[in-house]
Amino acid sequence: MNFLSKLGIEKVNFGSSSGRKWNRTKTEGVLKINSPATGELVATVHQASESDYEKIILQAQTAFKYWRKVPPPKRGEIVRQIGIRLREYKPYLGMLVSYEMGKSLQEGLGEVQEMIDICDFAVGQSRQLYGYTMTSERPNHRMYDQYHPLGIVATISAFNFPVAVFSWNAMIAAVCGDVNIWKPSSKVPLSAIATQNIIAQVLKENDLPEGIFSLVIGKGSTLGEKILNDKRIPLISITGSTKVGQHAAEVIARRFGKSILELGGNNGIIITPDADLKMAMPAIVFGAVGTCGQRCTSTRRLIIHESVYPKVKESLLKAYKSLKIGDPLDEKNHVGPLIDKDAVKMFVDALTKVKMEGGKLIYGGEILSGKGFESGCYVSPAIVEAKNEYEIVQTETFAPILYLIKYSGEIENAIEIHNGVVQGLSSSIFSNNLRDVERFLSVDGSDCGIANVNIGTSGAEIGGAFGGEKETGGGRESGSDAWKAYMRRQTNTINYGTTLPLAQGIKFEI
Repeated sequence: MNFLSKLGIEKVNFGSSSGRKWNRTKTEGVLKINSPATGELVATVHQASESDYEKIILQAQTAFKYWRKVPPPKRGEIVRQIGIRLREYKPYLGMLVSYEMGKSLQEGLGEVQEMIDICDFAVGQSRQLYGYTMTSERPNHRMYDQYHPLGIVATISAFNFPVAVFSWNAMIAAVCGDVNIWKPSSKVPLSAIATQNIIAQVLKENDLPEGIFSLVIGKGSTLGEKILNDKRIPLISITGSTKVGQHAAEVIARRFGKSILELGGNNGIIITPDADLKMAMPAIVFGAVGTCGQRCTSTRRLIIHESVYPKVKESLLKAYKSLKIGDPLDEKNHVGPLIDKDAVKMFVDALTKVKMEGGKLIYGGEILSGKGFESGCYVSPAIVEAKNEYEIVQTETFAPILYLIKYSGEIENAIEIHNGVVQGLSSSIFSNNLRDVERFLSVDGSDCGIANVNIGTSGAEIGGAFGGEKETGGGRESGSDAWKAYMRRQTNTINYGTTLPLAQGIKFEI
């Protein structure tokens, strides 16, 4: 395919690079990457070895000593050039993301646009790494705090966003003066290799050293564990399941490292009696079926007031019947495949369980077969009438299953249902009632890291800090002041006088 060659993807690829150069290890097993869209073999990747990893770490350490001394606006200039190069490759990289992961072409292109947007954001941030000044209680003293680069930042990303999450971390870290080592999901390594190839062009043109942006593709049980345990990496950003995050947090905490955890979501939308349903429907449907339900911000639960429940249900059934499922590279289709057959099994098992618990499947839930569905990864998105307390409803299923949950009475009842799960990533309310909206956003409202009004749970903008609470992990990436996580904070006190007064008036004479 033309877009593969444009991105430097060969039939056989290698799994580690320290910038422009690729290690050519062939001893650690081969990843065979099949497209969930067609089932066809796209390419293979030789996994990196522990020796490759050690080489990359040493190069990153050396690169950091250089990169941290480059003025932040100059670092921002490199990120600006990366953003320009991503604009040139957007059509090709968007196609690869779609073909390798299975999300629609529009979403694949949108993901690359997120990379471009975060580059633009980071360029501005490079001139705004602000500290604060404080007044001292001692005469002739000045106090302030400042932020310094941390060192090596590792980004461990998941399959559902093959490139965007890397950029959220790496581009912000880069302007902060850090160097980045990226371990992508082994399910979607080609998109990472393509991104590394694009960045390598900018590194070469600016004669920058190896080790500022590095890539390592390999087994979680070996390379992943090495990253978690490596004291030379002060910060690790991890996107994945709650189970993965729990293990990672324990390992990193034992060595007093820092972590940014972006874990599970069980996102709910509340529909109040006076909601604008015409506005709500597109948000609900896209939130539930976009990326075939494989976003951490996908809409899983729809909490509907009993007075509008029948109308919402009817509208949803009509909308789902109009969904076009098929090849994600065909822009006419709304829904592509799940990532692999394991994900299909998880989808089927969840529907079996919810029916056993008393749920009622009212639409979809089939594995699709026949022409165009040969990969075995296509399913029809499901709608289920359920109760919030069901065990399976309490669990994040990474698939297009939307649970309809009825509530009665006041908004407090809906909020109680909404908050009655262990995850706390994204949330939304559709309402034209100012009091209900303000209650949802108040201290006793949504307990999520993201709370939206009259928009859906997915599609977060890069300008806001992204992340959640509870078992979602508590980390923040991307915009706002999330940059501070990639730096170490230092408080400075300067005595410009000729005496040494001690704090709190303490006298200590010698």
